[in-house]
Amino acid sequence: MRVLGSAVLVMEFFIMGFAMLIAKDHETSTLIAGAVIAILMLLTPGLLKKKAGWITGSILQLLMIGYAVVVPALAPLAILFAGLWVAAIIVGRKGEAARAALLAEGRVAEES
Repeated sequence: MRVLGSAVLVMEFFIMGFAMLIAKDHETSTLIAGAVIAILMLLTPGLLKKKAGWITGSILQLLMIGYAVVVPALAPLAILFAGLWVAAIIVGRKGEAARAALLAEGRVAEES
């Protein structure tokens, strides 16, 4: 679950960088907001071990969709990556449940 979520957030960091290049002709506050969102997307994968990291990542998805008001070309990508974020949560939970079932049967060696 963490690997998928981390991959989505890091790729969104790069997309926000490109979106800020498009928004460079707007006000300085929009560039600062984009930079804050991008930096948080780069730092959030470290928090994905806890529930707070997933909540932060979900809020960042909404902020990225909101930034599409400034850069309309970002809207399709923001929606796409929000869908990937949801998929990472769903697929990750199923994978963790399957792994827990295998651990309960003793088939998989516990990793530390």
